[in-house]
Amino acid sequence: MKYDSVIIGAGLSGLAAGIRLAQFGKRVLVVEKHSIIGGLNSFYSRFGRKIDVGLHAITNFVKKGISKSPLSKLLRQLRIPYDLLCLCEQNLSKIILNDKVAKFSNDFTLLETEIARLFPQSIDAFRKLVEKIKEFNPFTDDSAQNVSTRAVLTALLNNQELEDMLLLPTLYYGSARENDVTWGQFVILFRSIFLEGFARPFDGIRKILTILLQKFQELGGEKRLRCEVQRIKTANGQVMGVVLADGKIIECDHVLSTIGYPETVKLYDGENFKTTPKGQLSFCEAIAIFDQQPQDLGWNDTIIFFEKNSQFFYKKSSDEIEMASGVICLPNNFRYGDGQAMKEGMLRVTALANYEKWKALPDTAYRAMKKHCFDQLIEQAVKILGNRYLDFNTWKNNLLDHDFFTPLTIERFTGRVNGAIYGSPEKIYDGVLPIKNLFLCGTDQGFLGIIGSMLSGISIVNRHLLRGKIG
Repeated sequence: MKYDSVIIGAGLSGLAAGIRLAQFGKRVLVVEKHSIIGGLNSFYSRFGRKIDVGLHAITNFVKKGISKSPLSKLLRQLRIPYDLLCLCEQNLSKIILNDKVAKFSNDFTLLETEIARLFPQSIDAFRKLVEKIKEFNPFTDDSAQNVSTRAVLTALLNNQELEDMLLLPTLYYGSARENDVTWGQFVILFRSIFLEGFARPFDGIRKILTILLQKFQELGGEKRLRCEVQRIKTANGQVMGVVLADGKIIECDHVLSTIGYPETVKLYDGENFKTTPKGQLSFCEAIAIFDQQPQDLGWNDTIIFFEKNSQFFYKKSSDEIEMASGVICLPNNFRYGDGQAMKEGMLRVTALANYEKWKALPDTAYRAMKKHCFDQLIEQAVKILGNRYLDFNTWKNNLLDHDFFTPLTIERFTGRVNGAIYGSPEKIYDGVLPIKNLFLCGTDQGFLGIIGSMLSGISIVNRHLLRGKIG
């Protein structure tokens, strides 16, 4: 059986691309090597609990009725009603840089007020930066693809602390480059985090994935799980299909890969894979489930981005984990409403890591290091959150369950080289690869976040596979 398109990877971008193609009557197959969908943004069950992987929050949140936004564009393209997502806004988030704390929410004026309070001499420059961000279109101006955001911010702000404070959330939520991000991607991240905002469905990423899968299948799309692609079959520089791990061949006219730039190159050209730029930034995450509501402990923030030193460094850790900076997320602290509340408390702490250090550990040492790093990260988070009732050792007694991810976990379940969640530092913005009718979408196409991932799949389909078929 021949398909119009085979999509490698049943993550957000793959499912969105599949829906878009199926809307136009295309015969589409999504293949996924794992047993569940979601890719970098999935979930798993542990002792009856459903735990999100990847998702802290959905960025790009806007309220219903705002038409000019990535979220509204996404919903129009996929023909999904806004209310179906059941998005619940954040409470309040913070950026902590050494001794300075800036609050922000889905109301941008709060961040502007905080910047004026903390950096009164730089507020005019900050406002000019915001106007520059609003006016710039990263999707049509290719000149931004290799422009250093550090250089732009230094020239505009002339304030190292303010520069670091703005980069702390944006780099952690999307940069594959050490200590920097391209100007175009910074604009996307700044808008999605600060000018739009954070939200989450009560059921987490499962809600989004269920909607996408149901829509895809209703339109006639097909999926195969536990179905690994061993090779992309080509002839005379053109895609002919994919070869599965069991040796079966699936013929098709187009292949869309969502698994990453170097990972895709490896499927059709092992020699070029060796020199393809690979991401070096990976993370560890500690997840703690406890028997109290965070608000009862005085923990009301939704997400905290922290840097304990006076200057922010975003780079591969020299040790197994980097303790000086990270991200704290409390999924309980979204405004779920209608009597909805998570039954148990959850604390997630993310930190930069070193893939090679984890890879070198023997099995017994690896397990011991996971326990050690879990304790370190959670203790760090509890100190930052603060509590007048409990110290860390006492609070540990309230744990119901816990888990810990390393770069090796990421590599195992996503296939990402070096466990690099944000992929290669070199993005393929137009999605075009050297093989005819082979296209790249997802993280390494340059779109970022939950909404960005889905828009990536849609944009590649619209641009390359539906030419002349849409207005």
